[in-house]
Amino acid sequence: MSGSYDLEWRQKYKSLICTAEQAVAGIRPGQRVFIGTGCAQPQELVRALTACSAQLANTEIISLFTMGEAPYALERLARHFRVNTFFVTANVRDVVQQGLGGYTPIFFSDIPELFASGRLPLDAALIQVTPPDEQGMCSLGISVDVVKSAAENAALVIAQVNAQMPRTLGDSDVYVYDLDWLVPADQPLIETHRDPPADIGPQIGQHVASLVEDGSTIELGIGRVPHAVLEFLKDKKDLGVHTEMCSDTIMDLVESGAITGARKTLDRGKIVTSFAMGTRRLYDYVDGNPMFSFRPTEYVNDPNIIGQQHRMVAINSALEIDLTGQVCADSLGTLFYSGIGGQVDFTRGAARSRDGKAIIAVPSTAKDGKVSRIVATLTSGAGVVTTRGDTQYVVTEYGVAYLAGKTVEERALALISVAHPDFRAQLLRDAIEARYVNPGLADVEGRISVGPPELHTTMLLPDGTQIGFRPIHLTDLEAFKDLLYALSQETMYYRFMAHLSMLPEKQIQDFVFLDHRTEVCIVGTLPEAHGEEIISTGRYYLDPKTNRAEVAFVVRDQWQNRGIGTFMLQWLTTIARANGIAGFTAEVLRDNRRMQSVFHHSEGRVRSQPADGVQHIEIDFSKAGDL
Repeated sequence: MSGSYDLEWRQKYKSLICTAEQAVAGIRPGQRVFIGTGCAQPQELVRALTACSAQLANTEIISLFTMGEAPYALERLARHFRVNTFFVTANVRDVVQQGLGGYTPIFFSDIPELFASGRLPLDAALIQVTPPDEQGMCSLGISVDVVKSAAENAALVIAQVNAQMPRTLGDSDVYVYDLDWLVPADQPLIETHRDPPADIGPQIGQHVASLVEDGSTIELGIGRVPHAVLEFLKDKKDLGVHTEMCSDTIMDLVESGAITGARKTLDRGKIVTSFAMGTRRLYDYVDGNPMFSFRPTEYVNDPNIIGQQHRMVAINSALEIDLTGQVCADSLGTLFYSGIGGQVDFTRGAARSRDGKAIIAVPSTAKDGKVSRIVATLTSGAGVVTTRGDTQYVVTEYGVAYLAGKTVEERALALISVAHPDFRAQLLRDAIEARYVNPGLADVEGRISVGPPELHTTMLLPDGTQIGFRPIHLTDLEAFKDLLYALSQETMYYRFMAHLSMLPEKQIQDFVFLDHRTEVCIVGTLPEAHGEEIISTGRYYLDPKTNRAEVAFVVRDQWQNRGIGTFMLQWLTTIARANGIAGFTAEVLRDNRRMQSVFHHSEGRVRSQPADGVQHIEIDFSKAGDL
């Protein structure tokens, strides 16, 4: 560590110094004992406490998030120690799931008040700190979170003093005379090493990264998937961080220049966090580093504070999500697996933020692909952590489902489209049975999919307007209707070769629901407050017998004559060529001169032949020229 502590502290505070065994001897049977969080768990004190188990019947152990060993959480010690955790981690999961320990569901932001109000009084707190500096201040180091509140409210505070604990800045100090006993014990801190990214990690990471704008402030919830997302943010600019937990990956983003905090609304230039879990490299990195501000949970997780950050992006995970958008993140059926954590704190904070986003990132399946994480209804006994009213974005390796402000039908279809393909047909049947979606959608089974990301592109008009082009999505149904009904009668006639006042619902569905194998449809979009406005659409239908595709497109009247049709034809040509298609065919009314001109100026060899009031056009990709 930085060495910024008083080298004479042992002599100066010798009246407070004792052994771990002597310190825990003051704990009595039936008392409630808090144990420090995460990788800052005071291992020497935990060992001594466990060794006294025979004298400590009915002792309640309170913890937030424990890493390393938890020797008190054994079935044979259940008569002596009863675990009560705010987040179920692997080392206490067995006793909790056996009913020999407890789980207290609570928002992380509410825990400090639980201690301070006396609703959960603490008899003792076992924590870990740095040696005191010359002013007598000890740092809580890598775990401030609820440890500071526990130390302020426990009747007895025992601190393991560890010179290997980094001294962190922010609001991490405790005064040495607010500690009852000091137990010197220099030990390596618990370390957590990153798991290799899952096979689906890159896809999820790329989808989430596409939602994170330059200058955003990000939060990464507890779990492997949110922190894997960091790998894909290295090309971003001026990101800020306001998160309950930071890991090793944060260093890579700082060093790449992606994280500067320069555009944060609050705590500008600071990485605000409440605890760190990682390797010694991370602990050395945060030691005395003025860029990091370690703050208590009541600040970091306060939705009102979070909501003051502009462009706040909260990235969290889940165990399963139902088709209405309810998120279960703490249990597998009736078995408690993790915890509420800060998910709701940050989800609601991000929703209050100007231009904020709340994202649930999750693999589409579990148990080696045997179980879908997107389900028609949550497993019996599963609890809702994030309500359907709070859920905004759900991201899987198959795409992004935007749920905010959407009907139940729109939500169900969006979530089915990002579910694993093996489960989509059954999910659609379940949605129809539950009356979530119109029974008339039964025949689109097998055509619920998301177009590949490589079909995305953009076009910049001379006036600076940027139009985005992407595959049509099944949640575009209403926006596609808006496009069609906004067209003039002339444009409708030229596109559909008939005077139509409306299109049948089945025909509109056929435009939107594609298999993305023999059909491709792209839409041109502009961002709007409600999401996106579709201003154009282009598509082709492949005839496998000829290996040629029929192509057609339409542009809103006010956006015509600006090169959008030409651009769409060029982009569809690029897509078709990449798919090995030999060429396009099209039927254009004879008096639709502008559309004919677009085709005649396209790539490849163009042939045009009149037939029954229309021009039959063929485009051969393999040859240049215009006949």
